[in-house]
Amino acid sequence: MATERRTAGKIREAEDARDALCAALRQAGIQLPAMDVCTPSRVDGARYALVALGDCSAPVVLELAAVIERGAVR
Repeated sequence: MATERRTAGKIREAEDARDALCAALRQAGIQLPAMDVCTPSRVDGARYALVALGDCSAPVVLELAAVIERGAVR
C-alpha cells in the first residue's frame, strides 16, 4: 500500500513537471510532438516515473536550443 502511494506521488510529480514544461514551451512558441509520463520498473520491482519528451524534428530542436540559449544569457 505504501509503495503504491509513493508510486502515485512520483507519477503526479512527473505529470506536474511535464505540464509545467509544456506550458513554458507553449509560451515560447514551441510544441513538442509527444510528451508523456512512463513508469518503468526497476530490477527490485520498485516503480518510478519519467517524463518522456518524445522524438522531435531538427527544426523543433533548433527552436528549443535557441530559447534555452536566450534564457541562459545573463
